[in-house]
Amino acid sequence: MAVALSKRSSKHLKKEAPKREPCFCLSPCLCFIALFKFLYRLPAAFLLLFLIYLWSSSTTIISGNIVHVCISSRKLNNHYCLSAGSTRPKFELPNLNNATHYLHTPDPSSNLSISISPPLSQNNSPISPPPPKVSSEIVIRETVQVVHDESDPVKNGANKEREEEIANAKKQVEEQLRLHRSWISNKKHEGCEGRGVYVYDLPSKFNKDLLGQCRDMVPWMDFCEYFKNEALGESIPKLGDGWYHTHQYSLEPIFHQRILNHPCRVHSENEAKLFYVPFYGGLDILRWHFKNVSNDVKDTLSLELITWLKKQDFWRKNSGRDHVLVLGKISWDFRRKDGSWGTNFLEIDQMQNPIKLLIERQPWQQNDVGIPHPTFFHPNSDDDIMALQWKIISSYRKTLVSFAGAARPSAAESIRSTLIDQCNSAENGKCHFLNCHTGDCDKPESVIELFMESEFCLQPPGDSPTRKSLFDSLISGCIPVLFDPFTAYYQYPWHLPVEHGKYSVFIDQKDVRGMKVNVVEMLMKIPKENRDDMRRHIVYELLPGLVYGDSNAQFDKFQDAFSITMSNLMERVTKLELAV
Repeated sequence: MAVALSKRSSKHLKKEAPKREPCFCLSPCLCFIALFKFLYRLPAAFLLLFLIYLWSSSTTIISGNIVHVCISSRKLNNHYCLSAGSTRPKFELPNLNNATHYLHTPDPSSNLSISISPPLSQNNSPISPPPPKVSSEIVIRETVQVVHDESDPVKNGANKEREEEIANAKKQVEEQLRLHRSWISNKKHEGCEGRGVYVYDLPSKFNKDLLGQCRDMVPWMDFCEYFKNEALGESIPKLGDGWYHTHQYSLEPIFHQRILNHPCRVHSENEAKLFYVPFYGGLDILRWHFKNVSNDVKDTLSLELITWLKKQDFWRKNSGRDHVLVLGKISWDFRRKDGSWGTNFLEIDQMQNPIKLLIERQPWQQNDVGIPHPTFFHPNSDDDIMALQWKIISSYRKTLVSFAGAARPSAAESIRSTLIDQCNSAENGKCHFLNCHTGDCDKPESVIELFMESEFCLQPPGDSPTRKSLFDSLISGCIPVLFDPFTAYYQYPWHLPVEHGKYSVFIDQKDVRGMKVNVVEMLMKIPKENRDDMRRHIVYELLPGLVYGDSNAQFDKFQDAFSITMSNLMERVTKLELAV
């Protein structure tokens, strides 16, 4: 009911009205009333559609001290919307004095070891924190700031002791790599006698059912498109046959489909030498990353798998030593130490004996073996590989340097912003920066075409040392420029040679961070003859072993990443048998 007031009565009313809180915006009440009247007149259906549009076009993830916004569909398939965060974890060097414990507590005086309580949602349930940063700068150097102070003999002695510990940690990594390389098989086996592979028929909750949750796996995107074509993703006609929009976390189902067609697969455990456990542990982790659930919920499926395996006769026979699991995420996601990111799967006692194949290994774990990230290329035959080799060798490289990525402004140790500045300021278009934060990397063809026309591809660490982009650049004939030995040199002993200079350029990230080197100018000094030699080595020696063929692939001349992995697994099991 409307009431008309005279000016006098209105004035009198104002005098008796209680004091209101001061207003900090222009006519807030009038604005609110006008907005309310406007919305009230809108049809309910139209308003509902408008709200749905807003929800579908902008998703904001608030994790700890990071606000990560994925706008429209530009970044919904972008890695940078899947991995957010800049908080430095409690990441320590291995305890070299105790073989049963790989991590120890750092010096409490170090200001780089900070416990961060997880943020709470409105109902006081913990919100999943951002993924921990796993830079090797943190692993090896920056967990403890070593500052020589000759005036303080106690501090100086502790620093020297810490430097020795760092050197020993690096030495241990190199020893692990030598052990892994000793498992490389140089034999070409004819037939499958004594080389049977048994694939466990796990309950579907451990693999197929996880694929069925693709629409709800990540809150702001539909993963189902990546699981098409037996998890290779949708085909990319623009790039030609064998190219697919493969997600970086699709290795588990890709490997599973391939091993089901392995020529040495046996259906009796008694005929097997190697046992494959098709658990999609990475997808199990991914479905909980951005949901408010407890650690007990996240660990449920892993513990159920252990219970199932303990009932298997051949698991008990060798305590899992002749068993292998493929996990399509980085090792740290399965080694939760503090907080609530990831699961504790690889910290369980029963998981210490089996071989774990991962896209990024824990450098001090003997049974963690790094294998390549899945790329966008999945050949079916030798001809497919040779066609790609010819395309790469004959491509015109009009760009000297390229970088496809995004800055990490909240990560103090990141060198990405420096590299971007150097790239953008390079003269005569010597460097091309493809900004993944603006959605430029969403289409694989844009990335691959850039790499195929570039001489060098910058590969700085991101949320962890390794990058899928490293392998995309290699199969495109673009020489990777590495800034961290953990990006490749300490990761993939079965697929990349120990002679790192044959396929990559290394520039220490400390020099970049300290502005001691201009990367583009440094790369300009490398002669074309040297670049061509490196590219030929990449294309003809490495490329076939860096790609995963499709599930029906048949190769006679080449071994792809899957074939190399299976041969070396067999060699490893054989050596274990001989050692018993």
